[in-house]
Amino acid sequence: MTIRSILFALAFLVAAPFSSVPAGAAEDIALAAGEKGGAYYEFGRSICRLLERKAEGLKCSLAPVTRGDAPDDSVSNLVNVNNNAAEFGLARSDWQYYAVTGTGPAKYMGGKLDGVRSLFSLHMQPVTLIARRDAGIKNLGDLKGKRVNIGRAYSSDRRSVELVMGAMKWTRKDFLLVDELSQADQRLAFCQNRVQAMFYMGTHPNDGVGQVVRLCDATLVNVSGAAIDEIVAAKPYLDLTTIAPDNYSGISEPIRTFGSTVTVVTSADVSEDVVYAFVKGVFENLPALKKSHSAFRDLDPAKMVKNGLTAPYHIGAMRYFREKGLL
Repeated sequence: MTIRSILFALAFLVAAPFSSVPAGAAEDIALAAGEKGGAYYEFGRSICRLLERKAEGLKCSLAPVTRGDAPDDSVSNLVNVNNNAAEFGLARSDWQYYAVTGTGPAKYMGGKLDGVRSLFSLHMQPVTLIARRDAGIKNLGDLKGKRVNIGRAYSSDRRSVELVMGAMKWTRKDFLLVDELSQADQRLAFCQNRVQAMFYMGTHPNDGVGQVVRLCDATLVNVSGAAIDEIVAAKPYLDLTTIAPDNYSGISEPIRTFGSTVTVVTSADVSEDVVYAFVKGVFENLPALKKSHSAFRDLDPAKMVKNGLTAPYHIGAMRYFREKGLL
């Protein structure tokens, strides 16, 4: 337990033994959202700003996070929440699943994290296949025999490509060239025609994707079909989705694909009242949250209470959802 948590516990016992959010006082909460400058940091900042303005009894700040060797901000956020270094955190649904089941690359978290609890999900992060228009890639099957970037080892892009390859029963030998470039490096390789296709897993709209579509004659390709439906059905942290055409110029139809979801988690040790106030502050101010970041524009309460949530619900979240008929 951290010094801050110990002090909070002592104050709790002396001042308000049956209430976690004393009347007339603001409760300090920390949200683990990843390294400064990253997408998750921006999502977290939007949530904290909303709670500061709209939520009664909460004072929200972003917890300092250093990713270190972790392959994703989700990992450090989940560990911080589990260890009570932060009351709340952002984590992609696949990492939430690995954390609470102790499976997959859970080694980065030291194994199963029993203290993590689900609150709600936010937006999808779709698997996005970007292809050169001159490559003749009209659908997922056309990717075979092409020059492809599959992303760095252990990255979210790589794991997405590996899911697709497994579904399609492909190996590296099925491609003319396989590169393992980062998201930043792959854009240059793509525009120089070293690779004809690349994958991106993240939020839309994305400036990097927009530049490639606009400047390098690229298009987005459906990642769909029976094989994809099967892997989504088999993995509780995945969902089918579409990328809206209005995200990028020159894309006229919705792009069918699948992906993970950004979720909000908390610790089992955070009190019911604090979690209730947090969830209420978000759900009762969704119009303001939607305006705060482009990734939030399509948030749907019916999906937020179920998509990508594999950890048990926190009792404070369940209390609010049941009051509103969402569970």
